[in-house]
Amino acid sequence: MSRSNDPAAIVAAQSVVSASRYSFLGPAGTFTEAALLQVPGADQAERVPAGSVLTALNLVESGEVDAAMVPIENSVEGGVTATLDAISVAHELHILREELVEISFVLAAAAPLALEQIRTVSTHTHGWAQVRRWADSAIPEAEFVPASSTAAAARGLLEETPVADAAVCSPLVAQQLGLSVVQRGIEDVTGAVTRFVLVSRPGAIPPMTGADKTTIMIPLPQDRAGALMELLEHFATRGVNLCRIESRPTGDGLGLYYFSIDIEGHIEEARVADALAGIHRIAPGIRFLGSYPRADRKTQLLTAEVSDEAFTAAAAWISSLRHA
Repeated sequence: MSRSNDPAAIVAAQSVVSASRYSFLGPAGTFTEAALLQVPGADQAERVPAGSVLTALNLVESGEVDAAMVPIENSVEGGVTATLDAISVAHELHILREELVEISFVLAAAAPLALEQIRTVSTHTHGWAQVRRWADSAIPEAEFVPASSTAAAARGLLEETPVADAAVCSPLVAQQLGLSVVQRGIEDVTGAVTRFVLVSRPGAIPPMTGADKTTIMIPLPQDRAGALMELLEHFATRGVNLCRIESRPTGDGLGLYYFSIDIEGHIEEARVADALAGIHRIAPGIRFLGSYPRADRKTQLLTAEVSDEAFTAAAAWISSLRHA
């Protein structure tokens, strides 16, 4: 059985956030700001750039801003560990929506340069990972200088003491700053996409649309054979598909991990709620981090036995036995 996207439900889900102030991984001109500008009304709201993911989220938790846009996953590099750790462990925040941004990079300099003149290149670590093959071929001798963001790397070229000879950044920020573009389209994988999430303090959950994700954090209850399988079986037996699963250290000692998981579905769906309840019995430290509309609007495909109607019928059958 399939569920079609309900336009009215999608609009309702997207309107849960009514923010006047947003933080984002800055400075201005980052891909993160581009993701934030996809949120209706964000272009008219106050946007506060933050030097790190943690700073952006601290502004939310302290109440200085209403919500923050941060990167969480890249189609080339995988999960953004700073965001995964911050929203899973360090903060009590919920995800309200996600946005997808196609990523393309340029190599820019403060003044025209030839490739052979470049000895140092600055960018964010995730940006560097997405141009590494090109860099190994085109500028093999160049040293990588990490920056807090691709835009920060670009701005660093204009400082009195430049951070590097060139920067890997977005075409937009290179244009905004008047930089000289040495080479365009240097990304290793054309069409790479970064996923961003908008987070706020816990509150109203966006309503179910039929094309949703739920993000959770599960600490591994015991380091033993079959412990992860025991958790995953709760999803498998209820027809809940996993969109992403990553292990991250808890920071409390070697061998101690939690799992950051995106599942297909919404907490209001019986199969999802039943799976999470089952996991809670064996891993009571589970954290619900939000149910929200999928950015790709991918429709869920459900078989009849895991539909809400099937769960309702099963509950009614049990009730009839108890009252027979």
